[in-house]
Amino acid sequence: MSYRRILSLWFPRLAAERALRLRRDVLPLPFAIVADQNGAQVLTSLNIEAEAAGLRLGQPLRDASAMCPALLTRAADPLAEAAFLTILRRWAGKFSPWVAEEPPAALVIDLTGCAHLFGGEAALLAQLEEDCADLGLTLRAGVADTRGAAWALARYSGRQAQPNRNGDAIDQEARATRSRAVKRPGWERGGIAPAAVTPQPQGMIATPGHMRQALGDLPLPALRLSTEAVEGLNRLGLRRVRDIMDLPRAALARRFGADTLRRLDQALGLEPEPVAPARVPLHFATRLTFPDPIGLTEDITAGLDRILPPLCDKLRAAARGARRIRLEAYRSDNKVERLEIGLARPADRPDTIRPLILLKLDSIDPGFGIDCLRLEALETEPLHAVQHSGHGEASAAAAARQTSDHALADLISKLGTRLGTENVTRLHPGESHIPEKAAQTLAAAWSAPHPAPWPAPRAPRPLTLFRPESVTAPEDPTPPARFRWRRRDLVTRVASGPERISPEWWLDDPDWRSGPRDYWRVEVEGGERLWLFYAHGGEMSGGWFCQGQFA
Repeated sequence: MSYRRILSLWFPRLAAERALRLRRDVLPLPFAIVADQNGAQVLTSLNIEAEAAGLRLGQPLRDASAMCPALLTRAADPLAEAAFLTILRRWAGKFSPWVAEEPPAALVIDLTGCAHLFGGEAALLAQLEEDCADLGLTLRAGVADTRGAAWALARYSGRQAQPNRNGDAIDQEARATRSRAVKRPGWERGGIAPAAVTPQPQGMIATPGHMRQALGDLPLPALRLSTEAVEGLNRLGLRRVRDIMDLPRAALARRFGADTLRRLDQALGLEPEPVAPARVPLHFATRLTFPDPIGLTEDITAGLDRILPPLCDKLRAAARGARRIRLEAYRSDNKVERLEIGLARPADRPDTIRPLILLKLDSIDPGFGIDCLRLEALETEPLHAVQHSGHGEASAAAAARQTSDHALADLISKLGTRLGTENVTRLHPGESHIPEKAAQTLAAAWSAPHPAPWPAPRAPRPLTLFRPESVTAPEDPTPPARFRWRRRDLVTRVASGPERISPEWWLDDPDWRSGPRDYWRVEVEGGERLWLFYAHGGEMSGGWFCQGQFA
């Protein structure tokens, strides 16, 4: 019978050891990574010297500093730690193509059919330990038939189940028995054990097909159970995995949740838990190294013409189009000049990308000369060919429409290169009867034009729309004959309306707390045409306001 073999790699001191790799001094001093949790600075990763000093994970920084004045700390950097874990995943790819990350500090590998290439599982673990020792990383590994069992062996092999001395466990002796018991050390009575670092096995290998025996002596947290489930099982005197293997399944699920039963089945292989390898990221880049430094714009343009076509060939081979391009110029003084451009539509043709780069090429300072040019497509999208079929007139119309769309996209790309991609916008109809919400502003490079005609409003709308401005007029719903707006006294000539607009009752808009509005188109002496409304009042007092001007 064949079994799948899963390898779990756990780096218990990954964050601290990653930071120590960046330090030039290698003095054996206590070192810790500090992060903010619930408003307090706590230790989240320790090196072996810090653990030997009695520090522990989750300990407040102030307590740790008092216990160990020589403690060195560094703030946590989750992004850098995640990037380092990705680097380790790529390194682990030499042992098997099926490698997945288990953030924040672990990897899982499907070793099925791969271990014999390294001389067996024991030899493979020895190779892993040697590589991690060269990298300065602490490793705990476990090999088993299931992902859950490998996870458990990597983290809990060699560890004993901790007693739950909270007074609720049924196997704790009665008070009379305790009074006659032999005096025990304080940590055995529930106190804190003395600080000590016990050696842990580097790697554990479970015999194929014997998951029950491999997991039986491990503590319950090895099943990846929740803290509440572990505490509840401990109160019943169940502290090891073997204590719950033969319990009635229905009662176990009803008392401690279906997740407890699912985790047990995953560890024993009764429920599949496959390893999903991370996808290889798409990477499109080309570079050109010069024998002598260059500095003229013509030389940079010539270099660009040599690296841009190969980049477009790579994009076309993957049926991708670039949406953001970055050009890097490596100078002879070890500085790098960069420029980025954005495109309004995915492109894989040099004649589309080249003019946009040339618009910003003057921003590159060659300094004492440029040794290398590198061109990279930072963001790409699928690009599919469009085939037009049908009658001749329909095909011609479709081709003309596509040409027009491409011309508009090229114009948006050029404007975005000069002004910024986010500063070139277009309006789309909004699904609201509120005047100021009738249109929404979208970035032109990341949106498509509205396909249908713009929906016509129930009544004409002003050319200029602004926030409501107070108008001094009588408190009367009838349009005023005279009113004062923007420090001017105006006389009404013609007024047409009203158009009743009510607020959106399902939203609490502060601007519409004055209740329903009656909008009027008012023409005053002098020719100005204003958009006035009378608010009937609600949570706030109403009155006359001006919100726009017609052409």
